[in-house]
Amino acid sequence: MVKHSVKITLYILLLNLFCLTGCNDNFWDVLTSTDLDVRLAEKDNFKYLGSRGGTTLSLKNENDYSFIVLSDTHIENGNAFGLEKIADVIQNNKQIEFAVVLGDISNTGSAQDIKIFIEISDLFKVPCYPVIGNHDILFNSWKNWKDLIGSTNYQITGNGINLFILDSANSFYGKQQLDWLESKIKNSKGKNFVFTHCNLFVDGINIQQFSDNKERARIISILKNKCDIMFTGHAHELYIKSAGNVQYISVEDYRDKKAYCIVTVKNSVVTYKFEKM
Repeated sequence: MVKHSVKITLYILLLNLFCLTGCNDNFWDVLTSTDLDVRLAEKDNFKYLGSRGGTTLSLKNENDYSFIVLSDTHIENGNAFGLEKIADVIQNNKQIEFAVVLGDISNTGSAQDIKIFIEISDLFKVPCYPVIGNHDILFNSWKNWKDLIGSTNYQITGNGINLFILDSANSFYGKQQLDWLESKIKNSKGKNFVFTHCNLFVDGINIQQFSDNKERARIISILKNKCDIMFTGHAHELYIKSAGNVQYISVEDYRDKKAYCIVTVKNSVVTYKFEKM
């Protein structure tokens, strides 16, 4: 009887933990996702980017351009929840030079849904840079990302701009990745933007937040006075924080809120606005 009661109690605790994690399913990530080190070993695997200009970005005008950022598309069972409409936004704004999707591109990491993303991103007609999220590695589905997209940590360089894509799908970066970021951004020229999935900051107590306080302190130190904006998704809410002359922006989700951010750089001044479909 005691053993039965213990089992029921454990079941209830696990069920509550699963419910608390909500859309982000952090409990299942711990059980079924891939190690960060395994993903970082694929650092120079650019299958998706290879046919899209690789890791080099050529801006038409480095003093006057825009780009679009969105997150948490959660493509599921072939349903992209209107992601293709972003193509119209891009075509109607000729200054948009590229797009970044901040993770949880798919809901379960299935190959079918990653292929849907690739097909839709082709419609954008500008380079599109994917960030891996916790949902993209669910149920040990990392192999699908590896085979169809490739690297999860990479740098895009261009005339007057650097984009740093970081893998935080397990809610931490690891020393190897932060050492890489520090070495790359230290002497980078032009505008620097960082993109990852998990939030460094949220309002109040929130289990969706970044998990390692020491890593949070280190990345703030690395980016201080070197980066313009660090973008995250994951929480499905809009947060804007500042530290070390860097803006930390969490973008609302696209799946339910149809939200996106347009960033504009004009004569070294960076501005942004939030829109919804």
